[in-house]
Amino acid sequence: MEELGLKDALSSITSGAIIEAISVVVLASLLIMAIQKLVPMLAQKLSGKPRLYLLAAVPLLRLVIIVLTIVMVVPILVEPSFENMLAIFGALGLALGFAFKDYANSLIAGIVTLYEMPYRPGDWIEINGQYGEVRAIGTRAAEIVTLDDTVIVIPHGLLWNNLLANSNDGTDNLMCVAELYLEPNHDVARMRELFRDVIYTCPLTKTYQPVVVAVTGTDIGMKYRLKAYPLTPGDQTRFIADLIARAGEVCAAEEVRMISRPLLLH
Repeated sequence: MEELGLKDALSSITSGAIIEAISVVVLASLLIMAIQKLVPMLAQKLSGKPRLYLLAAVPLLRLVIIVLTIVMVVPILVEPSFENMLAIFGALGLALGFAFKDYANSLIAGIVTLYEMPYRPGDWIEINGQYGEVRAIGTRAAEIVTLDDTVIVIPHGLLWNNLLANSNDGTDNLMCVAELYLEPNHDVARMRELFRDVIYTCPLTKTYQPVVVAVTGTDIGMKYRLKAYPLTPGDQTRFIADLIARAGEVCAAEEVRMISRPLLLH
């Protein structure tokens, strides 16, 4: 019965309707390509929240265009009656369910992602041990760029069964942690104050955000964690490197020996 309904629905398709539908799809594709090209270029010229908002608008605009295209194309090809719509969408659902199970799973997860927004373009996320900045969000997968400038494609379906860590969650505030290990015999209170000065004097520090110097004892030394926010999330590598270099100069001036992390494993 459903097969008959599908044949009846498709029997009304004419060559003129096909040409018109293709024209709509081509125009929609060109519009999506223009948005994906121009909006990120404009976002690169901005900073802070305006940049993040513009990048986040790209996948939303793409989804809106795709939905509108489907809404426009289906009535062009098929008479929009209840029976025809039921037959077509029923056949489409079966095709997606059997032939494109994994793709459909990621596609649905992508729609959920666009609605719940657990991450957006410009966010720094970690999933399955991969950490990087979200460069683009598609309907099936997201692209992230790691600190080593490697592009990784992550299917949205991974969201169902994996933990996701979002370092800045749609803002330009991203906490960085620089870890140092020092020999045990030194003035801890003085070193904490000096390390606080190190953070505040770094030109990349966002000084109006909280600054913390945490210290814990280990078997053979003291572990310091310098926590602060860089001016922009993209500065995190340079920021941590600068903090460690400045802290090293302080340790040398105070004649406090730094211990490398591998030595702590023995």
